[in-house]
Amino acid sequence: MAAPKSLIFQLHRHWEVVEQLTRLSREFPAFEFSVLEHVLNQYKSKDMDSNTVLSSLLNADILQPVNRSSDYQLNTLVIDFVRGLTQEHELGLSAVLKARVEAIKQATSQVLKGLDESDNDLLRAGANQLSELTRKIDQQLTQDKQAIFEIAELAKSADTNVPIERRYREVLEVYDQYVEPMNEMMDSGLGGSFYPLLEKAEEALDHAVDILSIRGSLYQQRLAMRQIAYQVKDLRYQGRVIAQQCADTLLPLREEARQHNQLSTVISKLLGQVRKKGLARGLRAAGLPMWKSARITKIQIGNEVRELMAEFLNFEPSSIPFPEEEEAPTSSMINWVDEELLREQLADSLPVANLMTWLRENYQHLPDAELLRLYHELVRDPQWQSTLGMRSSTTALNTVAVTYHPHEIKTLTGSTNAKDVDNANE
Repeated sequence: MAAPKSLIFQLHRHWEVVEQLTRLSREFPAFEFSVLEHVLNQYKSKDMDSNTVLSSLLNADILQPVNRSSDYQLNTLVIDFVRGLTQEHELGLSAVLKARVEAIKQATSQVLKGLDESDNDLLRAGANQLSELTRKIDQQLTQDKQAIFEIAELAKSADTNVPIERRYREVLEVYDQYVEPMNEMMDSGLGGSFYPLLEKAEEALDHAVDILSIRGSLYQQRLAMRQIAYQVKDLRYQGRVIAQQCADTLLPLREEARQHNQLSTVISKLLGQVRKKGLARGLRAAGLPMWKSARITKIQIGNEVRELMAEFLNFEPSSIPFPEEEEAPTSSMINWVDEELLREQLADSLPVANLMTWLRENYQHLPDAELLRLYHELVRDPQWQSTLGMRSSTTALNTVAVTYHPHEIKTLTGSTNAKDVDNANE
C-alpha cells in the first residue's frame, strides 16, 4: 500500500481519470489495457503522457495489476472513497445493517455493566463501541438511501420500449430484499428491533451521565457520554426518516410495475381491439371458451337443514295464559306516636327553648327519621309561634348527630293556651 500523502496527491492530479474508472467499475470488474488506454487518452491532462499517468497510478497503488492476467483493477479503498464523494453508492445488505443494530444490544449491556462495577475502562469501551456502531449505521443508511434514489432514477429514465417488468426488475428486487426487511426492523412496535434497542442505549447513556455526575467524574468523560447519547438520539430519528423516504421512492414504481405487467398489457391490447372493432371482430371466436364451463356443479341440501325445515313446517305455537291481575295487599303505615297527644303535651310545656331537645327527652324511643319528621311538622304548625335561633346546636340522636339552628316554640301573642288558639282558628 502506498503512502497516504502520495495516494491523495495522485488522486488530486488525475481525479478525472479515477472518477471515470470508478464509474466503469460497475460494469467491468477489471480493465483491459485497451480500455484503460482509451480512458487515459480521453480524461488525462493535455500536458501529460498516458504512460506517465499510468505509472503514477500504479506507483500510488490506485491501480493494481490482476494476478495471472494483463488486466488492471482499481483499489477497493479508492472505489469506496470516490463513490462516497460522488454519492454513487452500491446498495448494502439489510443483513449487515441488522447485525450492526443487534450489536448495539451488546454494547449497551457493556455500558450498564461498567456502571454497576464502577469500571471506567469497561464503560468507556462500551460507549466507544456504541459511537462506532451509530456512525457506521448512519453512514450505511445514507449510502443505501442514495443508492435507492439512483436505482429509481435509472428505472424511470430507461427506454420505454423495454417491457416494464425488465425496466423495474431491480426496483422490485430492492423493495423485497431491502426495503421491506428494513421497514420491519424500523418498526417502533414489538416486531421492530431498531427503535427499542436505540431507546435502551439512549437510556443507558443518560443514566451513565447521571451516575458520573453523582460520583464526581471528570467533565470530559461526562461530555463524551452526552455526545454519544446525542448521536444515538439523532440516529433513531434519521433511521425512521430514511426508511420512510426509501419506501416512498420505490413504492409507486412497484405498484406501477404490478399494474403494468405482461398480463395486463395483453388484456389492455385486447380491450382496445374490442373497443375499436367490436366483440365479434376484435376477438377470434375460434378456440374461445365463450365463458361456459363443461363441469356441472350440483348443490344439495344437507340432512341437518332438512330436519330444521321440517321442524319449522310442523311448528305449532303454544298458548301461555297470562295471570290475572290480583290486588296487592295493602299494608297499613306504622304509626309510631299519637300526634294529637304529642301536640297537647307540647302545648302544655310551652314555652320550649329547643324543640329538638324536647323531642329527644320525651320521645327517645322513636327512630331518628321519625323524630326529624315530627320536628319539621311541628315547626310549621300554626297553633304556636316558632322562632329560629341565631346560633347552631348539635343534638345526638339514636344513631346520628344533627347540627342545626334550634327553633324556640312559644304561645301565640294574645293567647294563653292551646284551646284559645283552637277557638280563634275556628
